[in-house]
Amino acid sequence: MDLGYDRKLYILAFDHRGSFQKRFFGIEGEPDGEQTAIIADAKHLIFEGLLQAVGAGADPSATGVLVDEQFGSTVPAEAREAGLKLAMPAERSGQPYFDFQYGEDFAAHIERFDPDFTKVLVRYNPDGDAQANAEQSEKLKRLSDWLHSHERKFLFELLVPAEDSQLQQVGGDSDRYDSELRPALMRRAIAELQDAGTEADIWKIEGVDERADCEMLVAQARSGGRDGVSCIVLGRGADDAKVDHWLSQAAPVEGYIGFAIGRSIWWDPLKAYVDGKIERAAGARKIAENYLHFVAVYERAKAPVS
Repeated sequence: MDLGYDRKLYILAFDHRGSFQKRFFGIEGEPDGEQTAIIADAKHLIFEGLLQAVGAGADPSATGVLVDEQFGSTVPAEAREAGLKLAMPAERSGQPYFDFQYGEDFAAHIERFDPDFTKVLVRYNPDGDAQANAEQSEKLKRLSDWLHSHERKFLFELLVPAEDSQLQQVGGDSDRYDSELRPALMRRAIAELQDAGTEADIWKIEGVDERADCEMLVAQARSGGRDGVSCIVLGRGADDAKVDHWLSQAAPVEGYIGFAIGRSIWWDPLKAYVDGKIERAAGARKIAENYLHFVAVYERAKAPVS
């Protein structure tokens, strides 16, 4: 099985778990059966919005669903039936460092749902805790090896949170960290993970402000003969203007194939629905509109100038 994935991919991400149940429903700890059903119903509304987007013209073969097993309910099966791409997480939610959600049973859970992509979210700063990074890398290599030995695709979401010393370099300004320091740190993180044996088919990475940085990141992702490996942009819950800019910088770059955006698409309409301010149908319709907006932004930016 060749490493990489080269088709366009526009993922609606709603695999949030701990943060989702706390911030939307105020549920701490492990939810009971009734609470799980309430959370699952809210997530299904997000999926209903995506189905509306497909009905309005989104290409099913490029439309992706990133949803978790805990609260996903029937969504994985319904996504399959609709001909959509399915991605599911393997990481334990809410942890500062990567660990398997289902421990030694991770393989059985992947095989049960048979997603197109197995996703991990990893916080990795190359100037961070060296021992923690090494321990993460060992687990990630194990997952990477298993996935590829079983002909499965690996979707790697990389976050590079700032170290205190790095923030000090930019006067405590997180925006300056994002623009001045984070791109090079992301490249280093990808390189270190690759050197440690983690082989992602798709790198799901934070947006950057300059096209040259997108080109740098793709070059690292595809280094060493990894010619089929691609990158997609994550939304990070940013406002539309910021996400639009990130997409417009990435889309024209060879090696970027789309995005995986979550909260920027569904947070406001879902919150309005949960709070009783809008009807379910209106929430789904707004989610569809938001998703289609970002697809249109990406497609316009990717199109060659005539």
